[in-house]
Amino acid sequence: MLTAQMLRKGLKTRRFGSKVFCFEVIDSTNACARALASCWADEGTVIVAEQQTAGRGRMGRTWVANPFENLTFSVILRPETPAEGINLLPLYAGVAVAEAIERATGLSVVCKWPNDLLVNDKKVAGILIEGSLKESSVEYVVIGIGINVNQREFPPEISSTATSLIIEGGKEYSREDLFREVMRSMEAHYKGLTSHGFQRIIPKWIDRSAMIGRRISVNQNGSILTGTVKGVNEQGALLLDVDGTQTTLHAGDVTILGTNGR
Repeated sequence: MLTAQMLRKGLKTRRFGSKVFCFEVIDSTNACARALASCWADEGTVIVAEQQTAGRGRMGRTWVANPFENLTFSVILRPETPAEGINLLPLYAGVAVAEAIERATGLSVVCKWPNDLLVNDKKVAGILIEGSLKESSVEYVVIGIGINVNQREFPPEISSTATSLIIEGGKEYSREDLFREVMRSMEAHYKGLTSHGFQRIIPKWIDRSAMIGRRISVNQNGSILTGTVKGVNEQGALLLDVDGTQTTLHAGDVTILGTNGR
């Protein structure tokens, strides 16, 4: 089982991971992090769990992860940004985590809007952003991150779309080392973005996007749109060309057509 002492050894960050709470079993790391954040837990506090009984992905999905094989954790942030700035945080987290995985494994990782990371067109990590707004500003944000590390098999319903680092890299990886890489990467990007604006993450996200120029379908509460991705705007929304008309999407379930990415 992962422990705070294991994860913080040699971390060398100033804020991210300064406090780490580890659980063998918990309902949801995001739920725990929100409870701590509402009690004014420090920015950079991390909740790690081997197993979640109510782990969640986007759109109410259950996050499936074998205990003792993967990384599932949540980070508390208190960014000084207007409420609309929260929409850029999935892009920030995606870039930071992708870079950390690449450094730790040598694998090539691409970003899929709004919050998935892919290796060879299959999902290797997911991000769930939840926050609390106070008037027109962000009070706190919880970034939930799940990375498939050393899990070799997945349930049949997701086996064609999910993968892991051990499957793609052909060897086991240290979860402790990967965690430290993620913390360092998130802190490094966060420093620059809080100083100069979160819009600065957009070009970095586009550079490693799996979607620009690709045809996709988007499910928005049962309504399906199909078009070509043109980019993202300054609020982090997806720009989609649908039969010559540009549409701006703020949420949706995306399938990249012609690949297994989902």
